[in-house]
Amino acid sequence: MWQALRNELHPQGLEIVSVGMDILGAQGCRGFIEAAQPEHPSLIDQHHVLASAFGVINIPSSIWIDERGIIVRPAETAPAPPSESAAPPARDMPAGMPSRFVEIMTEAAKIQSDPHAYHAALRDWVAKGAQSEFALDPATVIQRSRPRSADVALGHAHFELAAQLESDGHHEAGVAHFREAHRLVPESWTFRRQAWSLEKSVDGPLARFWQGPSPDDPDSWPYAGDWLTDIRRSGAENYNDPWRP
Repeated sequence: MWQALRNELHPQGLEIVSVGMDILGAQGCRGFIEAAQPEHPSLIDQHHVLASAFGVINIPSSIWIDERGIIVRPAETAPAPPSESAAPPARDMPAGMPSRFVEIMTEAAKIQSDPHAYHAALRDWVAKGAQSEFALDPATVIQRSRPRSADVALGHAHFELAAQLESDGHHEAGVAHFREAHRLVPESWTFRRQAWSLEKSVDGPLARFWQGPSPDDPDSWPYAGDWLTDIRRSGAENYNDPWRP
């Protein structure tokens, strides 16, 4: 979908740079990138430097940067381009799918976004540039950017240390720093999901998406929350920040 959008708007000057944030690096993202066969730059951010530099707390997010290298919209929810099909996507679960995945998909279906408004704004910006009403002035960009308090800065430092420990094979040592990052930056779903996806609660190709306690040993789960518990607590309708023109 993003590739099709890029091909359509690239002649007008738009370039998309996609960044996969994953501590496992190529091991975590490469398969998805190769399956998509993108023609635009596709990078892997192993230490979530993008989250630190631009205030990304959830995915998918976008930052609009003009031809001068100036941010005209800070990090915000970036839903995929709307489908031209009038029929909603099928959500039937394969037979034998674990009940947790059925529950996860049920909650995910409740997540709200406004792809039509977002992509209309994006097209307007591509067509009009600085004259677009959706290209924000520097003061508004700064006002909408997430402030970096001392606690948030410390939380990012804990996450970076946890990421390095994980990369070096010290998983148990990293968990304590992931927990501190979650405590200090509680709004960051990227920090939480990254840590949860590293826990081997179940076996199989979907293990990274389980993101919760093992059904056989729930007491071994090292985190205060998990994807299903946390999204139910906060409400799927609050998972994404609402679109603001």
